[in-house]
Amino acid sequence: MAATSSRQLKNICVLSGFRYGKYKEFVQAAIDLGRAIAERKLHLVYEGGDRGLSKLVSEAAFIRGSQVLGIIPKALKPLGCLPDPPTGEELVVSSMQERISEILNHVDAFISLPGDLATLEALITFASWTHLNIHKKPIGLLNVNNFYED
Repeated sequence: MAATSSRQLKNICVLSGFRYGKYKEFVQAAIDLGRAIAERKLHLVYEGGDRGLSKLVSEAAFIRGSQVLGIIPKALKPLGCLPDPPTGEELVVSSMQERISEILNHVDAFISLPGDLATLEALITFASWTHLNIHKKPIGLLNVNNFYED
């Protein structure tokens, strides 16, 4: 799932939380996003795991034929965050920092659903790297229930 030219979007990273959140709209947005990724013949890269919105996006994309790659640090395996068998492919890395680097190496763009602190941390990292010209990959926010406005 290597990245393609910067003009063609093929691999998209979805940043999302490991919880469903307070709103049923978050659940529907995650499912709809997974479906849209598959319909557009995009490949999904996500932060791995078998919980919350991440699980919903990956399952919706995978069942509709999208290639799915979950990238997860080895430290999260004992926490029961990995499905057995995984949805799509899985890449286990040694650290959270390595996960961020691997995600950046595998994708052409990012979209962030509402999420937890880890989601916001990844979003801020990728946004600041854009500002620092480390990458020029587009970043979008799916602003469900005005999550990003507060």
